Order: sequence, then structure tokens, then C-alpha cells
Amino acid sequence: MENVLFISYFWPPSGKASLHWPLFVMNNLRKFGWRPSVLTVDGDSFSHTDISLLKFVDRDMTVVKTAANEPFNLYRKLLGKKSGAPLVASESISTANTDWKHKLSIWIRMNLFVPDARIGWYFSAVRGGRSIITKEKPKAIISIGPPHSSHLIGKRLSKECGIPHIPVLIDPWVDIVYYKGFKRSPLTLLLDNYFERSTFRNAKKIIFVTKSSQEDYQKKYPWLAEKSSVLYWGYNEENFSVQKLPSNTETILHAGNIFDYQNPIGLWKNVKAEIEKGRKLRVRFVGTVSPEIKTAISLTGLDEFTDYLGFLPYQQVVQEMMNATFLLVCATESRHVPGKLFEYLRTGNRIIAYGDDNKEIGDILSDSKAGILIPYHYNERDIFDRLQNISPDSGAAKRYSRENIAHQLAELLKSTV
Repeated sequence: MENVLFISYFWPPSGKASLHWPLFVMNNLRKFGWRPSVLTVDGDSFSHTDISLLKFVDRDMTVVKTAANEPFNLYRKLLGKKSGAPLVASESISTANTDWKHKLSIWIRMNLFVPDARIGWYFSAVRGGRSIITKEKPKAIISIGPPHSSHLIGKRLSKECGIPHIPVLIDPWVDIVYYKGFKRSPLTLLLDNYFERSTFRNAKKIIFVTKSSQEDYQKKYPWLAEKSSVLYWGYNEENFSVQKLPSNTETILHAGNIFDYQNPIGLWKNVKAEIEKGRKLRVRFVGTVSPEIKTAISLTGLDEFTDYLGFLPYQQVVQEMMNATFLLVCATESRHVPGKLFEYLRTGNRIIAYGDDNKEIGDILSDSKAGILIPYHYNERDIFDRLQNISPDSGAAKRYSRENIAHQLAELLKSTV
């Protein structure tokens, strides 16, 4: 069995959804001849804690945690928050807050922390990575981003130790959607593009979690075509042994963070119209909801029909997905395939997807007969009529199981070392 080092900023007991790919892919990698070890942080500011995820961490796995050195206590001070006060990702970059201190904090974050606000982890992580490499002697290094600071750590260790580096891009780097509507200085963009390009040049292979991201990056860097692959986000089959609980009320569930720029205004109007016809319908959110979306829901008159459940342990989120009548997913841009889409597919429930020019989501929904894709500007009142004829094929989702994805990764590793 060969060893492989994963660099993942998020790790249990963090409840961050983006750690699910590395955690559960690692758990399946052993079946295919690879023993993973992990380099991560000793804690982060934005993640809720999900103790339930600790049971999925292999006790025999080497996990080294180093100081995160995050700047967010400065952010708290700027906004007058107490040290250690919880921070909400969807609020930290919301444009609904017009306070000058909030605006200044966004400018600092967008321009002074390159490639992202987790760059403070770099030096402690490099030291921690060296210790793992000395002990485990991995054949490859896999870094998970965002935060894309993880890839800089992977590149440094790769060059120092002569080990192949494989970055996994869950989201784009320089033009990640979080920057939408915010100004970054020319110098910041120049430096960030350099970091991206030099990391890709050094990488032995590069993994994208969507085909559209891969295609977009190959237009920017044509030489990536020879060393890039797509491994979808996927889902864990073992989490879906739960049964749907009966209810006399239909529900629309959105799981995960939802930001100002993901506001499906037309849907709220459709929901209100159905309720006025006498339909028993509720909207439920698991995770954080941005101020602008809460305002839109209030203005539509849906407050009394909306539940904000906040953060829930992962298995409870799966139960909520199973219980729902409709599942809402909001893509951020044409290259974005939200990870929750694959879990949604596995439930067999109907999916309402929002996204502009997102052919990939449309193709996935079409192949599995699972739902409809709607542009954000859509304002017709026929959404629920269109959903009546949808009959999902939950069996089609099984091609996206993380066991299958781990097998693909094992084959890619075999061809790399």
C-alpha cells in the first residue's frame, strides 16, 4: 500500500461541507491501495462544529494540525465584535451592509490577503508538512482548495521534497464567485494570477470537480489539457440509509450557505402564489442565509411560512433532504455545480435548480430526470406546474458515489507516481 498526503484546511470536527470530498474519498482510497495522511489547521473562524463527523476519521490515519493564524480577530475588532464571537460567511461579504467598517473589511480581505484570508496558515503548514513527509514518505501530495492557500503549501512541499503535487479545485481560483461585484487592485490580480499559474505549472496533475471549470481553465492555460481530470463532488452511499418521514405539508429545502447573489426572487413569488391558492407549503433553510435573501422573503410575505434551522449535524441535514418535497440548489455561475446537487439526486426528490447559462447542471438533471433548471431572471408563475411531470431516477445518482470517485482517483495516482 502506498502513502499519499492530503492538505485540507477544513477537517472534523469542522462542519464545513467542503471537507466531505477529501474525508470520504480518503476513507474509500484504502480499498484501492492508498493510505492517506492529512495536514490541516487547529481550528477556523467560520466553521460550525460537527462532532458527528469525527466518527468517520480513521483512527490509524496520521493527522497533523498546525496554527491557522487567521486574521479574523482583526475583523471582529473592526466591527466591534468580541474576540471569538461567531462569524457568518454569507454576512461577511454581504453588500446589504453599507457600514463603512464593513466595506473597509471587505476591501482589506479582497486586496491584502492573497490568494485568500487563510494565507496565514502557510508557514506553520509547511513545517507540519515536512514532518509528515519525513515520517510517511508519501508518493504524492493532494491539496484541496479553496482556500487556495492550500495549493501554495502543496507546491512548496512538492518542490522541496520532489513529490508530485495534485491540486483539487472545488471552486475557481482568481475569479472565484466570492469576488463578484468587488474590486481587486491590479497588483493583487497580478500576484494572484502568478500564484495560480506557477502552481499549475508545477503540478503533475490537476483535478476539477466540474467539466465546465476544466474547459474554462484549458482556455486560459491550453497546456492544462494534458494533465487535468474531472472527478465530481459525489455523495456517500452510507449516509442514505434513512427513510423519508411522512408529512401533510410540502417543503422546499435549501441546504448550505446561500448568498445575496444567489437570490431566486421569482421562486418566492411562485411559493406565495401557491400558498394563496390554499397549498400547504413551507420553505426551510439549513445553514446560513444572507440578509438580502431574508429581506426578499419578508417582502414577499413568506416569513410565517419559512423556517431558518441554522447549522445542523450532517446526518440531520441528510434527513432533512430526504423529508423534503422539493430541493433548492442555486448555482453561482456557469462553471458552478454545487456539491449538494449529488446528495439531492440520491434522495430521489425533485430538484429546483437556479443558474444562468449552466449547461452542466442542466445535463445532469436531464440525465437523471431529477428536476428543472431556471435562470435567475425567470419570473413566470408556472414553476410548480413544470415540476408535476418530473419523476427522478435515484438509481442514476449512484454513478456519483464517492467509492466510484475514490477508485478513479486511485487510478490517477497510479499513473502519476
